[in-house]
Amino acid sequence: MLPEALTALGVRPGGRWLDGTAGGGGHSEAILAATSPTGFLWACDQDGDALEATARRLAGYAGRFELRRMNFAEIGTWVPAGSCDGVLLDLGVSSHQLDTGDRGFSFQQDGPLDMRMDRRSGLTAADVVNDWPEADLVAVLRELGEEPAARRIARAVVEDRQVRRMTTTGQLAACVARVIPRRGRTHPATRTFQAIRLAVNRELDVLPLGLEAGFGALAPGGRLVVITFHSLEDRIVKRTFRYLCRDYDFPGAVDVPELRVPRVPRARAVTRSALAPGDAELAVNPRARSARLRAIEKL
Repeated sequence: MLPEALTALGVRPGGRWLDGTAGGGGHSEAILAATSPTGFLWACDQDGDALEATARRLAGYAGRFELRRMNFAEIGTWVPAGSCDGVLLDLGVSSHQLDTGDRGFSFQQDGPLDMRMDRRSGLTAADVVNDWPEADLVAVLRELGEEPAARRIARAVVEDRQVRRMTTTGQLAACVARVIPRRGRTHPATRTFQAIRLAVNRELDVLPLGLEAGFGALAPGGRLVVITFHSLEDRIVKRTFRYLCRDYDFPGAVDVPELRVPRVPRARAVTRSALAPGDAELAVNPRARSARLRAIEKL
């Protein structure tokens, strides 16, 4: 959703911008091109391979960008507060990570059960699959994968690992497929792989911190644009954006209209609802089918 992201960011010549998920550098390069000749970009990623790819891609823009290896939740320790005209967060796993077998993100090719976005971190998918108690596996599959067959899959995993430790994506995918027969085009292990990846990288835990850090980096009038790829992420972004745009607070967890306390909103919505990719993009990039884009502007 590159054109939609650039439009939502409001990119223009000059300014200071932040790409909190550099990936392969596609968004970063587009931002630098659209803000020439003087626009400056901070870009970060927790994946060292991604950052190397970004550095190569941006070589022609020397002097106009700064790269750092970090999770976007940490950008408040690097980028000055209130300094950015736009912040972009493109969540989820990258195409490079999915297509690189030894990263262990995909069941499409056999590889080690890794799934770490930051390979400096300790916990791997193999640790989760082989060492976590069955009850914890059930909880992860239900809560992070929204998997209806969570209990059956967790039981099968425990039974298989008692015979032989699971070390490859192929082993895990085969185990799940044995429990859930394939129906339609979606592989039965899709939700399981998503859940374990989210657990390994603590993605839903760091997302609220990243949204807070990204919003804090914005100058008044600056825009925060977030692209999500599943409902759990989108729910967090939607809830956070609604809170920032709200003109009232309320005590407790339930919004009771009679107890509302007026306050000045901190942002306004740029997108009234989530934007989805168009048919033209889906024709060349089917992986974008679940992408949703939301944007707000800091007041």
